[in-house]
Parts: sequence; structure tokens; C-alpha cells
Amino acid sequence: MTSTHEEKIAHLPQEIDYAAIQEAVKVILKAVGEDPDRPGLQDTPARVSRMYAEMFSGLHLDPSRHLKVTFPEDYDEMVLVRDIQFASMCEHHLLPFRGVAHVAYIPKGKICGLSKLARVVEEVARRPQVQERMTQVIADLVEQELSASGVAVVIEAEHSCMSIRGIKKPGSMTVTSALRGRFKENEASRAEVMSLIMQ
Repeated sequence: MTSTHEEKIAHLPQEIDYAAIQEAVKVILKAVGEDPDRPGLQDTPARVSRMYAEMFSGLHLDPSRHLKVTFPEDYDEMVLVRDIQFASMCEHHLLPFRGVAHVAYIPKGKICGLSKLARVVEEVARRPQVQERMTQVIADLVEQELSASGVAVVIEAEHSCMSIRGIKKPGSMTVTSALRGRFKENEASRAEVMSLIMQ
């Protein structure tokens, strides 16, 4: 039994205008010289609408909610979660960029579940953006919600807009960082976190 489009989108954001996306995809296909009604492309607009709903689902979520539940803990040394894989979408060409995020913070009386940092990265990633902004948003969320005395976020990603078009340089990695509090102000703390992230 074949699933209908409605069944397939049941678990996806309902704020998305799927019909509008499908019409836009048909327009694009026609504009590049394709026939959106030929057998191989008939279901493409619906597929693309579901793909965009998934890739942009972070627009309709509040990632800060993952950091609301904390635990009192007398621990004031670094907490680092490395190599959090993500996929996001460059807002300049609507092509994906993929990589890993490293998130570190220095607690000040409370900690969060480690998986919550990965959930924040995942949801912030699911929106059209530039890597620089994504890095800053994650750092700001961790600093604000955890009242951390230091936050460091480093993102390493490969951008499709550089690897499959334009300059066509696959394998080129873009690295961005955002430092807050002690990681920005204290040279020793900054050197420690960067050495652990980049080892």
C-alpha cells in the first residue's frame, strides 16, 4: 500500500506551506527546461516539500527549551562535547553544509544533560543560515540558559556551495568559533579548550 503525501508529512512541521513549495518546485523545473509532469518528476515537488520541511524544522522550534532542565552541581571545570554531527542549509544558495560542532562550557553551580547540547546543535542547524551565525547562536543559548562562566563553540563544515559549484573545491573545511566569558578573556582557558577540541 502506497503512503499518501498527507501520511508522510504527519510527523513534520504543520506550519509549512507544502502546496506552495510544490508549486514553486514545478516553476523551477519548467524554468530550467524540464517537464514536471514526466514520470520521473511527478512526485518530486512533494518530495522536495517534505525535505524542506525537515531541513527547516528548526524555524518552528525553540532550542533553548533543551537547556531549561538543569542539575545543581558544584563543578567549575570545563565540560566539552565534541564531534556533534549536523547538516544545515546555506541561505545564500540553499545548498547543504555538513560537519561537526564542538560545544564546551564552564558551569557555574548547575549543569545540563550532555545530550541536550547535541539537541541544541541539531535544532539550530535546521534552518537556512550562515555558519558564522549558527556558531554564535549556539554559544549565546548555552551562555544565557546555563549562566555559564565560559562558553566555546567551534564548528567545522564542508559547504556544498564550494564543493559542487563555483570554485568546486571538495574537502575544503570552514572553521568558525564563538567564545564567551572565561574562554574569551583568559588565555590559558582558551588554549586548553582549543587544544582539546582540535586534538
